[in-house]
This record gives sequence, C-alpha cells and structure tokens, in this order.
Amino acid sequence: MKILFLDCINSGISGDMLLASLLELVNDPNEILELLISLKKHLDGISELEIELLKVNKAGIQVNQLMIKIQENKHHRTPKVLQSALENALEEGNYSSPAKVYAHKVLNSLFQAEAHVHGKLIEKIHLHELSSVDTLIDILGVTKALEIIGYFHDNFQIYCSRLPVGGGTVETAHGTLAVPAPATVKILENSEIIIQSGPVEGELVTPTGAALLVNLNPICIDFFERLKLKKVGYGTGQKIFQNFSNILRIFFGELEKEPFVTESEFKSYMEDVTILETNVDDVTGEILGNFIHKMENFNILDIQIIPSITKKNRPSYVIKILCHPVISNKVLETIFTELGTLGVRISKTKRACIDREVETVKIVINQETYEINYKISYYFKKDRKQIVNIKPEYEDLKKISSKTGFSVKDLLLMSASEVEKLYRKKNLN
Repeated sequence: MKILFLDCINSGISGDMLLASLLELVNDPNEILELLISLKKHLDGISELEIELLKVNKAGIQVNQLMIKIQENKHHRTPKVLQSALENALEEGNYSSPAKVYAHKVLNSLFQAEAHVHGKLIEKIHLHELSSVDTLIDILGVTKALEIIGYFHDNFQIYCSRLPVGGGTVETAHGTLAVPAPATVKILENSEIIIQSGPVEGELVTPTGAALLVNLNPICIDFFERLKLKKVGYGTGQKIFQNFSNILRIFFGELEKEPFVTESEFKSYMEDVTILETNVDDVTGEILGNFIHKMENFNILDIQIIPSITKKNRPSYVIKILCHPVISNKVLETIFTELGTLGVRISKTKRACIDREVETVKIVINQETYEINYKISYYFKKDRKQIVNIKPEYEDLKKISSKTGFSVKDLLLMSASEVEKLYRKKNLN
C-alpha cells in the first residue's frame, strides 16, 4: 500500500503550498506547470499567466514555492463559469475519471461553503476570494500530481497530522473576519480532521487548502508507523511568520510489510477463512440463542456475541462468525433471514491452525476407572515437535463429576499428573 502523510503541524495548508510540496514527488514538475498555464484559454479576462516553481530557503532548508503571476480584468466569476473552465481543463489534460470526480468535489465544497456562509443559492454567490485563476490552478495541479503518483489508481492511503488553523483576523472582500474564515470552518466541519488554534496570528488554512485536504478523506494521526520512505516533499506559501516555519512536509512511501507468517515454519498451517460481522439492536435473547444453535449445525469455526452500544445510545450486539469460505454464503443467508439485519461486513483472511491430537488416559477415582481424553496441540519447528498445550477435555471431566461428586476443579487437579507424563512422552517422540 502506498502512503502519503501530510505533516501540517508547522504550516497549516493552502492550495499553492500543497501543490508546491506535491511537485517534489513527481519526476517532471514542468509537465504539470505547462498544463496549468494552458488554463488561461478556458477563462475569459486573463491577459497573462505565468507559473514558476522556485527553490527558496526557509528555516535553513530548501523548499518549493510557487510564484504565480496573473493579469486579469475580472473581479469575480460565477460558479457556472468556474465549473465550465474546470471541466474543459480536465478534458484537455486527459485526467482520469476518478481524478475528475475529485477535482469537481473540491470545487463544489468551496461553492457549498460560500453559499452556506452567505445564505444564498450556489448560482447566486459572487466568489470574490475564488474569482481569480489561482483556485483552479491549485485544484488542477494537486489533482494531476496525485494522479501521477498513483493516488486514484493504486492501493493508497492518505494520513495527515493535526491541522493548526492560526488565529486573529483576516481581511476579505466582505470585511474583517475571524480566523479561520467562515468558509474554511464550514469545509472542515464534520470531517475527520483534527484542528487546533494558533500557534500564530494569521490565516494558516485557506478554503481551497481545506477543500483539497477534506476531499482526500485523510486519517488524522500524530505519527505514522512502518513507512518505507521513497521521497519527501517540502512546500511553503507566501506568508512569513516569526518563529513559525510555515513549511508543509509530505512523506511519500509504502507501508512496510511485517514478516509474513507464511514465510516461516507456520506456512503449512495456514488456511483461508471468512469473517462475517454484523450489529443488531432489535432482537431478543431467544432469537440470538436460536441463531447460535443454527450456526453450530453449520460447522462454523467460531461465533462471538459481543455487547455494545449503538450511535443512537441503544444496547446492541456485535455478532462475529468465523467460518470456512465454502459455507460463507450459507452463513450469510442465515444471518439475514434469522436476525433481520440490513448489512453484514465480510472479510477474508488467513489463520494459522496448528496440529492437535487426542490421547485417552485411564485414571482411578474412588477405586473406579474412568477414561479422560487429553487434547494435545503442537507444531513442528525444524522437524522437532513443539508442544503448545495439553489439557483434559471438559466434557469428560463434567461426566466424571456427575458420577463421583467431585467438582470439575478438583478433577483438574487429580488429572494434572497425567499432563506431565504426556508432555514427557510426546517430547521424546
């Protein structure tokens, strides 16, 4: 799995900052820049558009910074105009279908946030802050960079750190507003991204940066683990803060695979299994009991009924069933028909199931002879048997208990000497 970790803790995020960082991860950044410059033919009112990727020194390191020079005579553009320009640029740039979907989602997030903040229909809003070509440059550039590194096609996961949003106020076409700006807050609302105020006064997260990030659906973590690093991208914006580097750092790599057990001595013990899991909050104990009985008749491997609480604060149960793949469809049908649940989570995995054998031993209790079956579990390591456990069968002890009056616990103690004998015997074989 490919991994992208956005370390925003010393930067926040803006569209140009994210694009500058991502351009470090592609082999030919100029290919993307040339594509972005051609955007001017899709928007009226642009007389000049230049985009340059610079290397600047910040906090003692060289980082990417985008310099965009635009001359235009438009003060604002309608959503319809921007949507049309974006669509035309996506078509001309041969973006893939998933990439197009992402780009449109980002732009729509901006429209919806602005419309909500101003209490207007989307088609009635005037996008002062989004009127210039900068917004489309950020969306198209970030989308193309993500496409080149495989985000829309490969097995890919994006993570991000906590997101500092800054503080104080910012001047907009609508006047002085508190940071983060209302549109930015609306975009971040209900996302899984964790934000924090500060650590400086100023806007650290722009609406475009927020929309680009939110629509990637990142998992918010403080630290990543087991990353096989391929490349690091550094990008900065135009703002300079005292004692705050304002550098966005992106780690790009692959999830380091842990040594797989099939490559060890347990290879011969591996088998495919299916896990079926569902939540129910409207069934009685009788129904659950009958369901468990039916599952036992299917020769499943295991079943668990776990008490839980639903999002509506109702008592519920998590039902997990482990079975061989060949009977998974039959089990799935029974879950639906017996429990009435609307959805079942299904996953395929592997399990290591070691060897076991049963040996019958006779023991004398009150001058009477009884037979107890001992289950012996083991595996082979370099042709040597490794004993894992030896235990008497509970059902046998229960039968003897009913005949002798001794408790099962007492019988366990009485049968313990046979465990040691079996251990010595099996280790010598």
